[in-house]
Amino acid sequence: MKILVLNSGGSSAKFKVLDMPEETLIASGGVERIGKADAILKYRKAGSEGMQKVLPVQNHAEAIALILETLADPATGAVGDISQIEAVGHRVVHAGNKMRDSALIDERVEAVVEEYCEKAPLHNPHNLHGIRACRAQMKGTPQVAVFDSAHHWDIPDYAYTYALPYEYCEKYGIRKYGFHGITFKYMSREAAKFLNRPVEELRIVLLMLGSGCTANAMLNGKSIDVSTGFTPHEGLIQSTRSGDLDAAAVTYLMDKEGIAPKDMENILNHQSGWLGISGISNDMRDIGEQVDTNYRARLTVRAAAYRAKKYVGAYTAALGGIDLLIFSGGAGENSPMLRHEICKDMGFFGIELDEEANAAFSGEGIISTPASRVKIVVIKTDEEIEIARDTYDVVMRSKQ
Repeated sequence: MKILVLNSGGSSAKFKVLDMPEETLIASGGVERIGKADAILKYRKAGSEGMQKVLPVQNHAEAIALILETLADPATGAVGDISQIEAVGHRVVHAGNKMRDSALIDERVEAVVEEYCEKAPLHNPHNLHGIRACRAQMKGTPQVAVFDSAHHWDIPDYAYTYALPYEYCEKYGIRKYGFHGITFKYMSREAAKFLNRPVEELRIVLLMLGSGCTANAMLNGKSIDVSTGFTPHEGLIQSTRSGDLDAAAVTYLMDKEGIAPKDMENILNHQSGWLGISGISNDMRDIGEQVDTNYRARLTVRAAAYRAKKYVGAYTAALGGIDLLIFSGGAGENSPMLRHEICKDMGFFGIELDEEANAAFSGEGIISTPASRVKIVVIKTDEEIEIARDTYDVVMRSKQ
């Protein structure tokens, strides 16, 4: 079954086409800078060199039309006709407590995605654009929503409840939801292979350290706590999000500077985090290049690592111990410095990083010492495969 996996963002639409259940990559790419006259189409058919075009793309509907046209192009296309694509899997960030599993998109599911646009304004509206564009251009092709938040369905009430007046929480659905669930499912399954043990037997702490950062505690294959909360803002220090902070600091700053709520939201989500502390970049690679000469660069790395270290400790306590620590995401996969700062002085937990292996490491695999009681594993995340797996399973069940 050929499945188109689509991840629609604010100004981009990324895709992969996979043949399932073999998980064979057929083509990949995306459209960047949607809404601009100089939007960029990137496309690569498996086994061939990639191509790139600059052209105007006004909206997501045009972007998806361009992707489908390229996939079916006789010269470069990976499919003879769009009808060969038998299903579309969409990454959808937020479904609150409405969707426990991935699902065929019908009016009810689409209504849930739309309902949570307010709570995930940077993600759900664009996910919805992708769903509607595919429905218009691929009539009759089954579409499946794969929810980032669904992985965290089993978090207990005492972990997801905020200490606000309870009636507000009930009235407005204010609670911890958690995100990056698709990645965590993939990370845990792949990392468990290195231990030759099923996920259902393991106590796992997962660190997704990319542009967005989330920590997750998994016990016996289920998420029991997660650092991101009502929105993706809570938790770890992220590339441009502040993560945990005293709410009174926010209201104090708004009062002192006369900052409106929407502007404050922009500061917290787009001007804070690694960028806000360092004043250099929201990219850990750029910050890492200056740690020896720039105090704020050094402070950024230490602050980000310290926050992550605290979550590892807290989740180890919540799990009653730890068997596996997993790193993934751009910084998690490619920053030995950040992994070192998080893991150092954690021997009392049984976490012992192999410093030489960590420094020279690339790809994915184990970076703990042979004597380490806790295995430390780096995984190159692949959300698209996880989305394709769920899409295939949902479509096959619907046929039965």
